Parts: sequence; C-alpha cells; structure tokens
Amino acid sequence: MTTATFNGTVIAQSDETVIVEGNHYFPPSSVVWEHFARTERTTGCPWKGEANYYTVSVDGESADNAAWVYEAPKDAAAEIKDHVAFYPAVSVS
Repeated sequence: MTTATFNGTVIAQSDETVIVEGNHYFPPSSVVWEHFARTERTTGCPWKGEANYYTVSVDGESADNAAWVYEAPKDAAAEIKDHVAFYPAVSVS
C-alpha cells in the first residue's frame, strides 16, 4: 500500500499507483479530495501533455501547487489520466 501524507493526515492511499519517472500517481478514487483546491497553474510535458495543479491543505497548513493531474494526457501517458502525483511537500511512502 502506498500512502501520501501531509501535515500528519493521509490524503491518498492505494495499492494501485502507477509509477512514472519516479512519481507515484494515485487513482482519483484513492484521493481525499476535501484537502485539495485547484489552482491556475499548468505545465506541459512533451510526452505526457498538460498538467493541472492543486494546493494541498490540512489543519491550517498548505502546500501550494503540491499535487498535479493529467486530465487529458497524450496517448503515451493514458494510464495516468486523472491520477494524482505529489511534490516532496507531501510524503509518499
């Protein structure tokens, strides 16, 4: 089981993450969405497509743009569609 934790709270947990470029991508059903707020940030990857970002917040602590999702990935990255990955502000183990 892979777990994502922020400020002592589990924000995602799954035994079906997809690992891409060293990042665990959590299925959307495994994410506790109440801790996420979409931001306006986007980035592009030549083979995955455009990523959308979320700020993660738990008990008054926040990490801006700490999570990202490929909502409409390119064909090469179809397996991570709508899956969530995290920057190091979120502990993944």
